[in-house]
Amino acid sequence: MKTIGYAAHSSDAHMVPYHFERRNLRDNDVAIEILYSGVCHSDLHTVNGDWGDQPYPLVPGHEIVGKVIEVGADVKNYKVGQHVAVGCMVDSCQSCDQCDHGEEQFCRNGMTPTYGAPDRISGEITQGGYSKHIVVREEFVLNVPESLDLARTAPILCAGITTFSPLRTWGVKEGSRVGVIGLGGLGHMAVKLAVAMGAEVTVLSRSNSKEEQAKALGASGILASTDESAMQEAGSSFDLIIDTVPVKHDVDVYMPLLDIDGTLAIVGQVGPMEDFMTMPLVMGRRRVAGSLIGGIRETQEVLDFCAEHNIHPECVMIKADEVNDAFASLAKGDVAHRYVIDMASLEV
Repeated sequence: MKTIGYAAHSSDAHMVPYHFERRNLRDNDVAIEILYSGVCHSDLHTVNGDWGDQPYPLVPGHEIVGKVIEVGADVKNYKVGQHVAVGCMVDSCQSCDQCDHGEEQFCRNGMTPTYGAPDRISGEITQGGYSKHIVVREEFVLNVPESLDLARTAPILCAGITTFSPLRTWGVKEGSRVGVIGLGGLGHMAVKLAVAMGAEVTVLSRSNSKEEQAKALGASGILASTDESAMQEAGSSFDLIIDTVPVKHDVDVYMPLLDIDGTLAIVGQVGPMEDFMTMPLVMGRRRVAGSLIGGIRETQEVLDFCAEHNIHPECVMIKADEVNDAFASLAKGDVAHRYVIDMASLEV
């Protein structure tokens, strides 16, 4: 299948049109015409080479919503014309304990990311959603509930599941006290999801400048990390803090905010962090943890949850040739929305 996407050919992150071919369908494959693709901060990190050398040319994108245009002979759950989604993974071994538990992101043999990794069968490099078409094995295709707005669904496939999974893992429910560090693409989804679960949510930020935005999303307000008096008064007041900051930073200032047995879950930064003091951990049986997206079952759960609670990411629609401007905006700092590429703007 001949198609076109936007690809980075080097670590300068300058994206240009790129013609390439998708594989012929295997018996368990679904071919999808991509309608919308979200722009994730991790796309920027990846094409910049921040996480290591990349196999350029590289087509990013792992927040994908589209329409089925063909299915393999053994596909049972999807049909031509159906609206579907693809997230951060397109394959795993399907046989280890983690895959059996529905947590393919932790596959013992290594899950296959949607872009930038060798296909498990052919060895060709996977290419992502900044393109007109994609071919994915059935087990990694997701159903899009009819009540979701297709144009605003794509970011749920990464920003949504990345924040939903730790909220579920650490048992957020009615009355839970949740802090969210940062109000960017991940942070604003963490707020919406936690509020829908019944939690009391506070945004943690360097200043109060985004307080109106935070309250509009359902948060009770903002706690400014630079306000020493307010931070001291808020000691031991959170059960869970979701840390969405996508760069190296200091977590020391947030640790005293956790109550006994509280958890700070890092979902933003992948890489080195500032050194931190262990005393707040030891004295409060607090913990710092990490969380990586979610499995296919849980990703379908967050799509269904968003449909049930009428939750959509805050999106700014862009054309394909505006992706470099979106990257530049992300590089400057937190953006309290997700850029979404309208693939109708990309001609084959």
